[in-house]
Amino acid sequence: MRATLLHGPGDVRVEQVPDPQVRRAHDAVVRVVATCVCGSDLWPYRGARPVPEPRRIGHELVGVVEEVGADVRTVRPGDFVVAPFSLCDGTCVHCRNGVHTSCENVAWWGSPDQDGEPVDAAQGEYVRVPMADGTLVVTPEHPDEALLPHVLTLTDVMGTGHHAARSAGVGPGSTVAVVGDGAVGLCAVIAARRLGAERVVAMSRHAARQELARGFGATDVVAERGDEGAAHVRDLFDGVGPDAVLECVGTKESMAQALATVRPGGRIGFVGVPAGGPELPVRQLFDTNVTVGGGIAPVRGYIPELMADVWSGAIRPGLVFDGTFALDDIADAYAAMDARTVTKALVRP
Repeated sequence: MRATLLHGPGDVRVEQVPDPQVRRAHDAVVRVVATCVCGSDLWPYRGARPVPEPRRIGHELVGVVEEVGADVRTVRPGDFVVAPFSLCDGTCVHCRNGVHTSCENVAWWGSPDQDGEPVDAAQGEYVRVPMADGTLVVTPEHPDEALLPHVLTLTDVMGTGHHAARSAGVGPGSTVAVVGDGAVGLCAVIAARRLGAERVVAMSRHAARQELARGFGATDVVAERGDEGAAHVRDLFDGVGPDAVLECVGTKESMAQALATVRPGGRIGFVGVPAGGPELPVRQLFDTNVTVGGGIAPVRGYIPELMADVWSGAIRPGLVFDGTFALDDIADAYAAMDARTVTKALVRP
């Protein structure tokens, strides 16, 4: 089959790799109907993380189950499924507590599973899914072309934006600022409004993303950064600042922006994959009673509730996809994401 390999900075190729097979009784093989490029994929693509040898890449996919192992009970061939960005057994204490990304048997796309067997990455034609019962979520029906992009966001960005809002304690009447206007930040706007936020400020300097944020429910847009941006946001809230700030980038600068913007006693929900040395000033947190929570989003636990709203049309997070590419053209998808000419690239094998 064809699959994507990252060879080094700026070097993404589609190559022939072995077809996946059921290796264990808890496995499933899924035909990928849609995948995408994530902002976190850009860190190694840009050289911010080492790539010592060519490796499979991609962690977001939806598709159709082709084959299952003898012990698989909750999915069957022909089912359309959503696969979250981490694999889990669904039964350990951490999964039961809703922290699926800390599963005692956690595995990751493109890395060996708990048995040391290689796991296919998502940017290809097929994948082997270990722990299929714990990992995969069956959709109510096969989505049509119009619904497909919205369903694909459930694999990562919609659940991650939701995790930021949940971690920051967003609820009815909350005031919120979102740092980051990529797909996760835009989905965080949706999540904040969905949880009842009264006012949501999107911090964005890009006209198209500002417009999308407003369509998702942002009540205000602030283009400034640093102290000027923090002051502008505070001015929108009587000089005090918002109850919650959602940090959706993962850099030192974005965390500093969040800390400068939130009100005393407020909360920061952070979900940006750490890069560039983000740090927490404990003395500042102590003096201001600001709470910081979040981390890698356990999206598997969020999929059922978010899927219901996607299927009903209550939320339309798939609008973050503003570029569609064939798998053979995935290098163009990476280049477009890197140049920020698209917000998020959808890829069809």
